[in-house]
Amino acid sequence: MITVHSIDDRATVLRKAFACFPSGVTALCALSGGEPAGMAVSSFTSVSLDPALLSVCVRNASATWPALRASPRLGLSVLGEHQAAVGRRLAAKTGDRFAGVDWQASDDGALFVLGASAWFDCSIQAEVPAGDHTVVFLEVHGLHADPDVPPLVFHGSRFRRLETDELAVGAS
Repeated sequence: MITVHSIDDRATVLRKAFACFPSGVTALCALSGGEPAGMAVSSFTSVSLDPALLSVCVRNASATWPALRASPRLGLSVLGEHQAAVGRRLAAKTGDRFAGVDWQASDDGALFVLGASAWFDCSIQAEVPAGDHTVVFLEVHGLHADPDVPPLVFHGSRFRRLETDELAVGAS
């Protein structure tokens, strides 16, 4: 059990507690000045079907977000379980984040990671300040989904894979 003993250790304890909840791993990317720009995002959720909206949370201190924010379109790719190296590369603070990453860009500048479970072609609909992050609502203009590609999962501060419980599936 983790207990907060002082205000000083709150951020560390919160990070550990938040890591108890698994999430998918997405890549939020676009062309910026003709070059690929992007970052890994694990705080992604669906918001609305009508209109089609999703949200991501972006750290206010992100050096990448200003370049992405300026693009008319953003590509959000749900990474597949085979793309842990892509997730690590896009989460890196230094180096070429797109070295060895296969990608495709739309005419509007949205950039998609090839081999991902799903792609969403989006534009920014709204931004809401939320502490040290900003919640970004994205309007979905187009998408591609391949449900046969299992997603990459982030849990306990590590990338993981899902396991199918065949007994539970068959019992339904």
